[in-house]
Amino acid sequence: MNRSVLVLNQNYEPLNICSGRRAVVLVIGGKAEILETHQHPIFTPDASFPYPSVIRLIYLIRSPRTRVKLTRREVFIRDNFTCQYCGRSSHDLTLDHIIPRSRGGQHVWENLTSACKPCNHRKGGKSLIEARMTLRRMPFEPKPGRYYSIQRRLDGGIAESWFKFLPGLDLDRFDRSDSLFQMSAD
Repeated sequence: MNRSVLVLNQNYEPLNICSGRRAVVLVIGGKAEILETHQHPIFTPDASFPYPSVIRLIYLIRSPRTRVKLTRREVFIRDNFTCQYCGRSSHDLTLDHIIPRSRGGQHVWENLTSACKPCNHRKGGKSLIEARMTLRRMPFEPKPGRYYSIQRRLDGGIAESWFKFLPGLDLDRFDRSDSLFQMSAD
Protein backbone atom coordinates (compact mmCIF):
# COMPACT_ATOMS: atom_id res chain seq x y z
CA MET A 1 0.00 0.00 0.00
CA ASN A 2 2.94 2.36 -0.46
CA ARG A 3 2.65 3.17 -4.16
CA SER A 4 1.66 6.69 -5.16
CA VAL A 5 -1.63 7.43 -6.89
CA LEU A 6 -2.32 10.37 -9.20
CA VAL A 7 -5.50 12.23 -8.21
CA LEU A 8 -7.40 14.07 -10.95
CA ASN A 9 -10.16 16.61 -10.48
CA GLN A 10 -13.57 15.97 -12.02
CA ASN A 11 -12.41 17.83 -15.14
CA TYR A 12 -9.29 15.57 -15.41
CA GLU A 13 -6.96 18.31 -14.18
CA PRO A 14 -4.16 16.83 -12.03
CA LEU A 15 -4.68 17.82 -8.39
CA ASN A 16 -2.36 15.84 -6.20
CA ILE A 17 -0.54 12.62 -5.48
CA CYS A 18 -1.78 10.51 -2.61
CA SER A 19 -1.03 7.14 -1.04
CA GLY A 20 -2.67 3.95 -2.23
CA ARG A 21 -4.49 3.66 1.09
CA ARG A 22 -6.02 7.15 0.71
CA ALA A 23 -7.04 6.37 -2.90
CA VAL A 24 -8.80 3.15 -1.89
CA VAL A 25 -10.69 4.99 0.86
CA LEU A 26 -11.83 7.63 -1.67
CA VAL A 27 -12.98 4.97 -4.16
CA ILE A 28 -14.79 2.81 -1.58
CA GLY A 29 -16.42 5.95 -0.14
CA GLY A 30 -17.82 6.83 -3.57
CA LYS A 31 -15.82 10.05 -3.84
CA ALA A 32 -13.58 8.90 -6.69
CA GLU A 33 -13.44 6.45 -9.56
CA ILE A 34 -10.48 4.39 -10.76
CA LEU A 35 -9.17 5.28 -14.23
CA GLU A 36 -5.93 3.25 -14.24
CA THR A 37 -4.70 0.44 -12.01
CA HIS A 38 -1.41 -1.13 -11.04
CA GLN A 39 -0.84 -4.71 -12.14
CA HIS A 40 -1.14 -6.27 -8.68
CA PRO A 41 -4.40 -6.01 -6.70
CA ILE A 42 -4.80 -5.21 -3.01
CA PHE A 43 -5.77 -8.22 -0.92
CA THR A 44 -7.81 -8.05 2.28
CA PRO A 45 -8.93 -11.02 4.39
CA ASP A 46 -12.34 -10.94 2.70
CA ALA A 47 -11.74 -9.64 -0.84
CA SER A 48 -9.33 -8.23 -3.36
CA PHE A 49 -9.48 -4.78 -4.95
CA PRO A 50 -7.72 -3.33 -7.97
CA TYR A 51 -4.78 -1.18 -6.84
CA PRO A 52 -5.43 2.32 -8.24
CA SER A 53 -2.74 4.15 -10.19
CA VAL A 54 -4.90 7.08 -11.34
CA ILE A 55 -8.21 8.15 -9.78
CA ARG A 56 -10.68 10.90 -10.71
CA LEU A 57 -12.79 12.71 -8.13
CA ILE A 58 -16.55 12.60 -8.65
CA TYR A 59 -17.04 16.25 -7.65
CA LEU A 60 -15.12 19.31 -8.83
CA ILE A 61 -12.70 20.62 -6.21
CA ARG A 62 -11.63 24.26 -6.35
CA SER A 63 -8.01 24.35 -5.34
CA PRO A 64 -6.20 27.58 -4.49
CA ARG A 65 -3.34 28.72 -6.70
CA THR A 66 -0.10 27.39 -5.35
CA ARG A 67 3.02 29.46 -4.87
CA VAL A 68 6.52 28.24 -5.52
CA LYS A 69 8.03 27.23 -2.19
CA LEU A 70 11.01 29.37 -1.19
CA THR A 71 13.88 26.89 -0.97
CA ARG A 72 17.54 26.92 -1.98
CA ARG A 73 16.85 24.56 -4.87
CA GLU A 74 14.01 26.71 -6.22
CA VAL A 75 16.17 29.87 -6.08
CA PHE A 76 18.93 28.06 -7.99
CA ILE A 77 16.41 26.80 -10.56
CA ARG A 78 14.99 30.31 -10.97
CA ASP A 79 18.52 31.65 -11.53
CA ASN A 80 19.39 28.77 -13.87
CA PHE A 81 22.23 27.61 -11.57
CA THR A 82 24.16 30.77 -12.46
CA CYS A 83 25.89 33.29 -10.20
CA GLN A 84 23.92 36.51 -10.58
CA TYR A 85 27.07 38.61 -10.00
CA CYS A 86 29.71 37.12 -12.31
CA GLY A 87 27.61 34.86 -14.55
CA ARG A 88 29.47 31.63 -13.74
CA SER A 89 27.32 28.50 -14.09
CA SER A 90 27.79 25.92 -11.38
CA HIS A 91 25.97 23.50 -9.12
CA ASP A 92 28.16 24.67 -6.21
CA LEU A 93 26.32 27.91 -5.41
CA THR A 94 25.32 29.76 -2.27
CA LEU A 95 22.35 31.96 -1.46
CA ASP A 96 23.02 35.66 -1.03
CA HIS A 97 20.75 38.21 0.60
CA ILE A 98 21.01 41.34 -1.57
CA ILE A 99 20.20 43.52 1.43
CA PRO A 100 22.01 41.63 4.21
CA ARG A 101 19.85 40.30 7.02
CA SER A 102 22.11 42.12 9.47
CA ARG A 103 20.87 45.34 7.85
CA GLY A 104 17.20 44.47 7.92
CA GLY A 105 16.99 42.48 4.69
CA GLN A 106 14.26 39.87 4.65
CA HIS A 107 14.35 36.24 3.58
CA VAL A 108 12.02 36.70 0.58
CA TRP A 109 12.22 35.92 -3.14
CA GLU A 110 12.98 39.53 -4.08
CA ASN A 111 15.98 39.69 -1.70
CA LEU A 112 17.59 36.32 -2.50
CA THR A 113 19.90 35.49 -5.37
CA SER A 114 22.33 32.76 -6.39
CA ALA A 115 26.01 33.52 -5.95
CA CYS A 116 29.23 31.56 -6.39
CA LYS A 117 31.37 31.29 -3.28
CA PRO A 118 33.99 33.87 -4.37
CA CYS A 119 31.32 36.49 -5.19
CA ASN A 120 29.40 35.83 -1.98
CA HIS A 121 32.62 36.13 0.03
CA ARG A 122 33.55 39.35 -1.80
CA LYS A 123 30.14 40.90 -1.10
CA GLY A 124 30.00 39.69 2.50
CA GLY A 125 27.65 41.79 4.67
CA LYS A 126 27.86 44.84 2.41
CA SER A 127 25.27 46.40 0.16
CA LEU A 128 25.67 46.15 -3.61
CA ILE A 129 26.93 49.73 -3.81
CA GLU A 130 29.47 49.25 -1.03
CA ALA A 131 30.75 46.03 -2.62
CA ARG A 132 30.75 47.70 -6.08
CA MET A 133 28.82 44.79 -7.54
CA THR A 134 25.81 44.62 -9.82
CA LEU A 135 23.19 41.98 -10.42
CA ARG A 136 22.77 40.48 -13.88
CA ARG A 137 19.03 40.10 -13.24
CA MET A 138 16.79 41.40 -10.47
CA PRO A 139 15.30 38.60 -8.37
CA PHE A 140 11.58 37.84 -8.54
CA GLU A 141 9.08 35.30 -7.26
CA PRO A 142 8.63 32.68 -9.99
CA LYS A 143 5.19 31.59 -11.06
CA PRO A 144 4.45 27.89 -10.58
CA GLY A 145 4.29 25.76 -13.69
CA ARG A 146 1.21 23.83 -14.72
CA TYR A 147 2.23 20.72 -12.76
CA TYR A 148 4.18 22.35 -9.93
CA SER A 149 2.08 20.80 -7.14
CA ILE A 150 2.48 17.37 -8.76
CA GLN A 151 6.23 17.72 -9.39
CA ARG A 152 6.86 18.62 -5.74
CA ARG A 153 5.47 15.25 -4.68
CA LEU A 154 7.19 13.03 -7.23
CA ASP A 155 9.55 11.41 -4.76
CA GLY A 156 8.25 7.88 -5.24
CA GLY A 157 8.66 7.73 -9.01
CA ILE A 158 6.11 8.09 -11.76
CA ALA A 159 4.04 5.31 -13.30
CA GLU A 160 3.83 5.05 -17.08
CA SER A 161 0.03 5.17 -16.84
CA TRP A 162 0.28 8.78 -15.58
CA PHE A 163 1.89 10.22 -18.70
CA LYS A 164 -1.35 10.46 -20.69
CA PHE A 165 -2.89 12.54 -17.87
CA LEU A 166 0.14 14.88 -17.61
CA PRO A 167 0.72 16.20 -21.14
CA GLY A 168 3.75 18.47 -21.37
CA LEU A 169 5.21 17.44 -17.99
CA ASP A 170 8.57 19.22 -17.68
CA LEU A 171 10.97 16.34 -17.09
CA ASP A 172 14.02 18.57 -17.72
CA ARG A 173 13.43 20.18 -14.32
CA PHE A 174 14.78 17.05 -12.65
CA ASP A 175 18.17 15.36 -12.71
CA ARG A 176 18.28 12.09 -14.62
CA SER A 177 19.34 10.42 -11.37
CA ASP A 178 16.18 11.65 -9.62
CA SER A 179 13.61 9.10 -8.53
CA LEU A 180 11.19 10.69 -11.03
CA PHE A 181 12.66 8.43 -13.68
CA GLN A 182 12.31 5.26 -11.67
CA MET A 183 9.28 3.72 -13.25
CA SER A 184 6.90 1.81 -11.04
CA ALA A 185 7.35 -1.92 -11.31
CA ASP A 186 3.93 -3.10 -12.46
